[in-house]
Amino acid sequence: MLPVEANNLGSVFGGIILAEIDRVAYITASRHAFAPCLTASFDRVDFIAPVHVGDIVQLDAQVTFVRRTSMEIWIQVSAERIDAERAQLVGNAFVTMVAIDSSGRPIPVPELVLTTEEERVRFEEGRRRMDERRKTRAGPSKKE
Repeated sequence: MLPVEANNLGSVFGGIILAEIDRVAYITASRHAFAPCLTASFDRVDFIAPVHVGDIVQLDAQVTFVRRTSMEIWIQVSAERIDAERAQLVGNAFVTMVAIDSSGRPIPVPELVLTTEEERVRFEEGRRRMDERRKTRAGPSKKE
């Protein structure tokens, strides 16, 4: 990370990390969908530790859940100091992406192939998060 990406204390702005998360989510979703994708939502972002100027940042992404046209992407962010032996987990996020056609309309995406028990658990957790997103996206219920 470069000085222009940080505050006066040398910590990288959260918005810089969010932009990188969004880029990696786009790449991951587009690869899965074989189509361009748009960001529908950032479900949860946790900053666990600061990223400092000079750190090498690595983002690892995985498709955890797929619905008809949308996908949940889980991204883990690690930072490594040049003089450190290994990277430290500094953040993670869940991003929902939607595949689109050339007109910008949502299109179906391939099913997610689940091969391990861990993938199946993440898929079901993703389903619950997606269902919860749908409920909250509808807005508060009106009382009469």
